[in-house]
Amino acid sequence: MKYLSIMIFAMFSIWSCNSGGGEAGTATGGKTAKKGKKGNMVLISTNMGDIKVKLYDETPKHKENFLKIVNDGTLDGTLFHRVIQNFMIQGGDPDSKDAKPGQRLGMGSLGYRVDAEFNTKFIHKKGALAAARDNNPAKASSSCQFYVVQGKVSSDAELSALEARKGFKYTDEQKEIYKTIGGTPFLDQDYTVFGEVVEGMDVLDKISQVPTDGANRPTEDVKMNVKVL
Repeated sequence: MKYLSIMIFAMFSIWSCNSGGGEAGTATGGKTAKKGKKGNMVLISTNMGDIKVKLYDETPKHKENFLKIVNDGTLDGTLFHRVIQNFMIQGGDPDSKDAKPGQRLGMGSLGYRVDAEFNTKFIHKKGALAAARDNNPAKASSSCQFYVVQGKVSSDAELSALEARKGFKYTDEQKEIYKTIGGTPFLDQDYTVFGEVVEGMDVLDKISQVPTDGANRPTEDVKMNVKVL
């Protein structure tokens, strides 16, 4: 079963596969994220530059799983196999290691899921690190596939309509983030956000702009190696 990195609406009405030198703000505000304690920071190195991410303590199952697959080398040599500008970059499919040009990717897993850990503090702002998933009713996450949000800015009207449809309210600070920094608010409370970019937002933007094929796979591989800092 293909992994979803979105619950796609009008602009992306397809079933999707699983899923920077600037600094991202915190999950609930525009302030720069504080330096994390040892084991909370992970470096994603690509042929287009490095992205440093901070993992959230408030999503312990995702943090533990991500550190496990980083430390055991699962993500090394995998690709950002699905890239959509103004939306997100997605990677972590173990089948993407040494994948042939044009090979369809996004269905790989490690044979288990991670329980959903939704937290209203953590939104899909630009730079959010989140877990892809398939269409399971519990909204449990992929064991290995993840995405980093690029997104775009939203208007007050768009956010109000989304609140009405999904039945929750953003804080004023969260609304300001979406109106200025941008993101993908339609994913909130449907996919687990478990970290954020703290360095390398420019690399996120660079990867988001690469040419892709009809399946949104970059025409030239964007390969990653990942380590805990």
